Amino acid sequence: MADVRHQPRTVHLNAASHHPPIVGSSIGALAWPTEEATRAYAAELASHPAIGRAFIELHGDLGAGKTTFVRHLLRALGISERVKSPTYTVMEPHEANGIAIYHFDFYRFNDPREWEDAGFRDVFAGPGLKLAEWPEKAAGLLPTADLVIRIEADADETRHVTLKAQTPLGQELLS
Repeated sequence: MADVRHQPRTVHLNAASHHPPIVGSSIGALAWPTEEATRAYAAELASHPAIGRAFIELHGDLGAGKTTFVRHLLRALGISERVKSPTYTVMEPHEANGIAIYHFDFYRFNDPREWEDAGFRDVFAGPGLKLAEWPEKAAGLLPTADLVIRIEADADETRHVTLKAQTPLGQELLS
């Protein structure tokens, strides 16, 4: 008999429904048919007590919705100022309700010396929520992510999302 705890499952969200917990699973699959569904999942994740100490990787093509998800997550955490993409700055720091939040976009990251020069090693070693878009560009420098979110956009604008917990903290975020 197959162990169903590790089988992906799809949950379709709309503005009126919430994502049910993915209990006992290290991998889960979702569909976000609207931006409201993205916002609803971000709000649910933001409400988890462990979010303030997580490292979350965001994967997906240009335009998949990585930054949109981050904006919704930061809003749900209490960030009220404009949330801009750190495409050119590589990192944007925030703080909300006593939680240090670091939003990285490694799309234009090319020089590993920049890692040390910018103090990213210290940021990742310290407390707070770290969100990294295009983490593959900093491969070998980043610690293991607690949660990996992979977003793929369909022609009809539905986002297909795969969630993968890679640590006990990531598992906690998916429960």
